[in-house]
Amino acid sequence: MTAAPAGYSATMFPVENLRDWTGLDIIDTDSKKIGTLEAVYVDTLSDEPLFVTVQFGLLTRHLAFVPVVGATVTPRAVRVQYTKDQVRDAPQIPTDGELAAADEPKVFAHYHLDYGTRPERRLARR
Repeated sequence: MTAAPAGYSATMFPVENLRDWTGLDIIDTDSKKIGTLEAVYVDTLSDEPLFVTVQFGLLTRHLAFVPVVGATVTPRAVRVQYTKDQVRDAPQIPTDGELAAADEPKVFAHYHLDYGTRPERRLARR
């Protein structure tokens, strides 16, 4: 992935718009539906979107985390740069649950992303 031009976010869309897409399908690189966009999680320092949660499951609904870096928007869905299997194997929380601070590094590690060494929480739900 190339660096974003000066003045542009690497995510290529503002967080306000991303929240508007709650309820849209999340699809993988092969256009397979992973689930439904449930929430946006932003970096606590920059307020830039880092992850979305994807709701899936027929009997027991769970939320999995998926990075938004490289995501694109289609007329009816948000396409992420990860496969359905990668997302389904990611750390999950119940639909009425909350991501524990101790579990944040696991979410980043699953996608081989650098969590950093900040002592405070890195993700906040918007």
